[in-house]
Amino acid sequence: MNKRQVKPEHIRRQEIINATYKVIAEVGLSNTTIAQIAKKAQLSVGIVSHYFGDKQGLIHACMLDMLNVLQRKTAEYKAQVPDPKPEHMIKAIIDSNFDISQVNQSAMRIWLDFWSASMHMPELGRLQRINDQRLYSNLKFHFLALIPKQQASIAARGLAALIDGLWLRGSLTSGAEFDSELARSIAYNYVEMQLQLAQNAECG
Repeated sequence: MNKRQVKPEHIRRQEIINATYKVIAEVGLSNTTIAQIAKKAQLSVGIVSHYFGDKQGLIHACMLDMLNVLQRKTAEYKAQVPDPKPEHMIKAIIDSNFDISQVNQSAMRIWLDFWSASMHMPELGRLQRINDQRLYSNLKFHFLALIPKQQASIAARGLAALIDGLWLRGSLTSGAEFDSELARSIAYNYVEMQLQLAQNAECG
């Protein structure tokens, strides 16, 4: 009789998280149960509970995992910029938010469910606020190298809202693939408009 392979804890945890994503994409967060996740991961309910406690603990771990993926993508896009001027770094942040890891149908379904749940689950709400602040701070840091402080803050707030709005509009387009190129183009145009406004103000 073959013994079940014993895997390192971090691998087993990630397998359970991946199974959770699949279940949420199939039935929605509110209908997801630990039993469904365990079945999808081919594990016992007891093992899933051992690693994450209850459904709330598991959902918290999943949202944190998704935020970490986005953070890694942002770092990767920034690292690939050949000429690290501030405006190029801002565009790298835009690119990371519209990367396929963030705009595929499964990810968008899961993000929408998490955003909705964050209004009722304090821990998810806290993670969402951290993510919002991280995006704003990241954008403002680079805008500050280009335009005055007050305008940099406004530009960063506006771009963060635009990114979220473009993502949300795309996620609600039933049956259509997210148009990353169009979203990037609109966000790029916003950045160029802000820089042009600052330049015009200096000339005036």
